[in-house]
Amino acid sequence: MANSDAGDRNCDNMLKTLSDLNKDLEKLLEEMEKISVQATWMAYDMVVMRTNPTLAESMRRLEDAFLNCKEEMERSWQELLNETKQKQ
Repeated sequence: MANSDAGDRNCDNMLKTLSDLNKDLEKLLEEMEKISVQATWMAYDMVVMRTNPTLAESMRRLEDAFLNCKEEMERSWQELLNETKQKQ
């Protein structure tokens, strides 16, 4: 009878171990898929930029404009926040 219980526990442990292993493998596969997609987009971007050098310059100008706009919005937000505090 004791052997039967020990066998059941071993079987349960083995099933739990296999289930955990399966979950870990699924998570790793998902991460690998994400990395593969990112690498594909990076390769695509490199090809596009090499075939059209003006695109890289346009992207830099666009990024600069975005950063300037973001900075101005933050500054305006802070000014508005300070004015609101002063009125109270």
